[in-house]
Amino acid sequence: MMARVLNAHSAIGKDLDSLADDISFGVAPSLIVFSLFKEMNYPEAMASMASYFPYLAFLLAVFSALRLAKFNNDTRQTSSFVGLPVPANALFWASLAAGGHSWLTSDSLYPICLLLLVGLFSWLLVSEIPMFSLKFKNLSWKDNKVSFVFLIACIPLLLFMGVCSFSVIIVWYILLSLVTKKSR
Repeated sequence: MMARVLNAHSAIGKDLDSLADDISFGVAPSLIVFSLFKEMNYPEAMASMASYFPYLAFLLAVFSALRLAKFNNDTRQTSSFVGLPVPANALFWASLAAGGHSWLTSDSLYPICLLLLVGLFSWLLVSEIPMFSLKFKNLSWKDNKVSFVFLIACIPLLLFMGVCSFSVIIVWYILLSLVTKKSR
């Protein structure tokens, strides 16, 4: 932030910024998921793995670091993204844990389901899926149609779902990116 204000740019500054982003948006969600895995009830068939499963949450931090490294070196990502942005991933996990904590740690969700979500989002971070950006160069409908549709659909989600809406909004973002990727 200060580097932008002072207009001081350097190669190492970019890497340090990515390191800070990985801590904030990679390690933090990993710790959230780690604690969810620790709180979950494991079926007897998985009891021997219960002490190891929580550490699989750190795949999110590893893939976030890979995503940030790709972003720093990918010239295609100036006006849109390739793969799920790391802050969107963090928002998904924070919202899911805050809004669905009791369900996530109940007997109705198996640890393997949470692990599948960790695997899916780890893959989305480094995937080659084009994802739109909310950077507006102007306010014309023609140039920002996808962003406007996205934001308009987010309003009722925010109003009716509360904190959990952010995880649904991230899923909506991914789906809309998949549907519109050919038209951009």
